[in-house]
Amino acid sequence: MPAPTDELPLASEFPAATRETWLKLVDSVLKGAPRERLLGKSADGLAIEPLYSRVSNAKSVAGRPASTPWQIAQRIDHPDPVQANKQAITDLENGATALTLVFAGANGAAGFGMDPSAEAIRTFAQDIHFDAGLGIDFQIGPQSREAPFHLAALLKEKGIAAGSCDIRFGFDPLGAAAIWGASPYPWTDIAPALAQAVGNVVAEGFKGPAAVADGRVVHDAGGSEAQELAFVLAVAVAYLRALEASGMALPEARDMIYARLSADADQFLTMAKFRALRKLWARVEQACGLEPSPLFIATDTAWRMLTRRDTDVNMLRTTMATFAAGLGGANSITVLPHTLALGLPDPFARRIARNTQLILLEESNLAKVTDPAAGSGGIETLTTQLCTRAWTLFQEIERAGGIWAALEGNLLQHKIAEVRRAREKNIARRKDVVTGVSEFANLMEKTPEVLNVEAVRLPSYGEPKITFEALTPHRLAEPFEALRDASDVTLKQTGQRPRIFLANLGTPANFSARANFAKSFFEAGGIEALDNDGFWEIPTLVHEFKKTGTTLACLCSSDAVYGTNAVDAAKALAEAGATAIYLAGRPGEKENDYRSAGVTEFIFAGGDALTTLRAAYAKMAKS
Repeated sequence: MPAPTDELPLASEFPAATRETWLKLVDSVLKGAPRERLLGKSADGLAIEPLYSRVSNAKSVAGRPASTPWQIAQRIDHPDPVQANKQAITDLENGATALTLVFAGANGAAGFGMDPSAEAIRTFAQDIHFDAGLGIDFQIGPQSREAPFHLAALLKEKGIAAGSCDIRFGFDPLGAAAIWGASPYPWTDIAPALAQAVGNVVAEGFKGPAAVADGRVVHDAGGSEAQELAFVLAVAVAYLRALEASGMALPEARDMIYARLSADADQFLTMAKFRALRKLWARVEQACGLEPSPLFIATDTAWRMLTRRDTDVNMLRTTMATFAAGLGGANSITVLPHTLALGLPDPFARRIARNTQLILLEESNLAKVTDPAAGSGGIETLTTQLCTRAWTLFQEIERAGGIWAALEGNLLQHKIAEVRRAREKNIARRKDVVTGVSEFANLMEKTPEVLNVEAVRLPSYGEPKITFEALTPHRLAEPFEALRDASDVTLKQTGQRPRIFLANLGTPANFSARANFAKSFFEAGGIEALDNDGFWEIPTLVHEFKKTGTTLACLCSSDAVYGTNAVDAAKALAEAGATAIYLAGRPGEKENDYRSAGVTEFIFAGGDALTTLRAAYAKMAKS
């Protein structure tokens, strides 16, 4: 009997896999096409290879303490303090370990938010034990900037020691100014006011941190990962300087600052972004002569990826985002409920948001391994690339005079707008797919319930003396959702949606692929596709078209059938009253023939679907 061994020679009978072997297989599949076709690109233009080798000398990025779970933070944003209190208690009784208090006017409030008055804070705080290891993260805006102090005063009144509380105060005047595109005060007045607010927190005995560099400002506005990181760095450094200028010791000032990032459904880029921020902040600390200490990173799942259509898909998006943020080292994660884009979420949506984290932590044990991405060639490479790109932009911001000067000069806004336009172009062409919206739309879906609560009306917080271009939040699905909204209006007014007749030519083997494509294409814009079993005879085709009562038609078949039947079919449809005739597929050399016969537009993968669909609505409005 052979001696026992700890080694399991699995697959030892097979030859070793090498990169060279893989490349040969790739070349055989590409059949002469360049390997560059397999490269992906991020919004920052970073090349993403299809295969990476392991990085053998990689070190873990210091983040959460080993095997420590992140805080399961639950969003509290109900304007009624009694209801907000009930939400908080329910969440804490069912697994939440932290509360994210979102106040009206805060970045990410989505039109709602808690009442920031002292009376409302008192009502909300009933039966909540702030000194029992509960994490609290304030998300405040200009109109709610006093809310943290109201809670601090209440805790003092109750005799609760400030040092026993885990409160992040969320002061972020730069983030607020960037979103609003205005400020009633210059930075020379804001910086000392911020330092005084943080100083008051310290004087009361709170551990902090107190000032947040919020990357969601950039992410929600359509920016890239490197732009988000550069903004966080620039804002954090500005706050660090403001605190030091007030007389606070640099180590203490550093400990008063934390970051907030967006986590989206791009797993690898999100993981790399979180790792990159820790490396970048450590570099800032070293430049300040400080021994690096892990930065506290709070996280929200991304607002811009949420949709108002097919909202169940949002559960998948937030699950992937939470997974990536957790593995990337986030200290606290807030999952946006999947119906938030529709209104204030109901108890079911809130429970799903909470349980998403509980399952990943308690059943998948994601927190048991520290920095599991360490050594992964792909994520290590992306981390390094993001560090380089973000640091370069951070230096550009610093050369411009710091983040305030960069905002006043619209330096960052213009860069973000360029990235946003490129992404919007890809979404319009359905190269970047928004599942359930731009692809696989379900016109029969039922809208989920949300609470019947009106949006909060915000008071003015001062006459803006300084203005610049605002970093306005948006969602990726909005352009296609606007078309679906127009479809709903037509349905309500007429009893049926806008419709298009699929003029399927030949047998299912001829037309199925393109008919399915056309159905997905038009229904993404709320135009119902009327399918059928196909036609060989033109009179029958025309008869069925007239029965539908629509003026839109789309020819669907193979190139071979198009060559013999498309021209006659298009002419017949035009004579029968079709005001817009589409052909599914690229026209090739026959484009002029098809257009002469009455075809008005061609739809194909990579085409500008959004422009085509908008034009279809314009044609229907004229008919």
